[in-house]
Amino acid sequence: MTTWNDRNKAVIEEFRTHGGQVQGWGSLILLTNIGAKTGEPRIIPLMRVDEGDRLIAVASKGGYPKHPDWYLNILAHPKVTVEVDSEKFETTARILTGQERERAFARAVEVFPPYAEYQKKTEREIPVIALERPSK
Repeated sequence: MTTWNDRNKAVIEEFRTHGGQVQGWGSLILLTNIGAKTGEPRIIPLMRVDEGDRLIAVASKGGYPKHPDWYLNILAHPKVTVEVDSEKFETTARILTGQERERAFARAVEVFPPYAEYQKKTEREIPVIALERPSK
């Protein structure tokens, strides 16, 4: 039986081998975050929404009632590393609120319509996170 961890390892390997492309997936990033409890680095593949010089990640967890672990990790340790295509950069994850969150979530739904269904399935407001590229 394939576990989430096994599936994620395969996606991470394919992402890195093929310059950010993973067959059967949309646009992805790899987000390296620090475990809130362990202090150990964790890598998670996530759907992404391109928005100018920033990327948007959505902590949907498929509409489950609890936030995903990676989101809890960035609350504790907002400094993250992002891999997108063949680019890699460090940034501080920023949780969007208010109108900025609403606009970014609407854009995310345009890119990946199931996010709207995930929000309907849960009472929690699904967090939206901005990952800004460093200034050049």
